[in-house]
Amino acid sequence: MAKMPEQVKLMFTNQRIVVFSTASRDGIPNAVPIGAKKIIDDETILISNQYFDKTLKNLIENPRASLTFWDIKTHEGYQLKGTITIETIGERFENTAKWIEEMGKARNKPLKSKGAVIFKITDVYCVTSGKDAGKKIA
Repeated sequence: MAKMPEQVKLMFTNQRIVVFSTASRDGIPNAVPIGAKKIIDDETILISNQYFDKTLKNLIENPRASLTFWDIKTHEGYQLKGTITIETIGERFENTAKWIEEMGKARNKPLKSKGAVIFKITDVYCVTSGKDAGKKIA
């Protein structure tokens, strides 16, 4: 597993929307914007599944994914690559369901989590343009 550097964690936390990319068993890509995400620890991200269709099918077929995010003001960005497990029962799922229900109430829009997607980070890359573009940093 790889650990996110502090700057990466800070940027991830501050981005309202990040891009979650998956691929089917046959390699057909799918990328979706997600906002229901949070850091569990330096090596783990939690993503709530409210609307996943192709994404969920892909994760079941191929549990490898990436998260990409950038700051439009600083032009700095990162990509996390990792492996996925999906939890639909248990304490972490129950806590995720409560978190998403509260998020929906705050937005005056009913939301329901169908699963806690646990993203274990295997690699961290820089996607900032320039000499370090594509460089593995963790």
